[in-house]
Amino acid sequence: MFMAETTHLMTIGQFSSLSRLSVRMLRHYDAHAVLVPADVDPWTGYRHYSPHQLADAADIRNLRDIGFGVSAIGALLAARGTPAWLHALQLQRDSLAEELRTAQGRLSLISRLLDQGESHMSITLSRVTFPAMTVVAVRGIVPTYSDEGQLWEQMTPALAAQGLTPLGSCGVIEHDDEYTERDVDLSIFLPVAPGTSVEAPLEILELPERDCLVAQVHGPYAQISGAHDLMNARISSENLVVRNDGTVASKAFNRYLVTEETASEDEYVTEVCQPLA
Repeated sequence: MFMAETTHLMTIGQFSSLSRLSVRMLRHYDAHAVLVPADVDPWTGYRHYSPHQLADAADIRNLRDIGFGVSAIGALLAARGTPAWLHALQLQRDSLAEELRTAQGRLSLISRLLDQGESHMSITLSRVTFPAMTVVAVRGIVPTYSDEGQLWEQMTPALAAQGLTPLGSCGVIEHDDEYTERDVDLSIFLPVAPGTSVEAPLEILELPERDCLVAQVHGPYAQISGAHDLMNARISSENLVVRNDGTVASKAFNRYLVTEETASEDEYVTEVCQPLA
């Protein structure tokens, strides 16, 4: 059996050609005990590989190409066919998705910087007095601002189960006193009739009348940072005073007037609102 197997061994060059792994990387994986040759000539040191190792080589190449390092690859090969293998791939997918969102945000910022000096036709500023309103809300900590959808996944079935009918546009309140990149404290909300009662996870917020600087954004949510920049310029130029009394009424909030449920991304309409003193 050993002699039959040996006669079918491939040189490292042949194995490299079939596996699409360079000779340099095959030596690297051998040194780290990730893909050890089936046979090494004791006199010449030449490495030889068995055809059945091509499947290992394919997994190694795929794991490398999705971002795993050599030490992780070795551990994952041993976990193939187990829940640990699937869990690791799911975590890597989530990590890459977050990197993609970050890259898309950077591309949007570059576009905005290139467009500086031109008119911001997709963002308009105004000063608006919002009347007092009763809203139903769900508050929670989410990983980032873009993970707001996790809260809507809680609210939507709760609204249906409790038979509640919204009376206006939905939105989100930012509770943190400072901008934070992780673990963001948000409340999503929908206006409801005064006197409405709810059960957890829903809560009722009574919002007073508020004088706000509002940037209305037409188009993708990636423009929201630009909206804040325009608002800040207006606050500075007009010496406006931002409300800062620690109440929920002083928190910045967004209102989603046109969303993905009824329009394409270029047709979104979002109001970015900053309460003023």
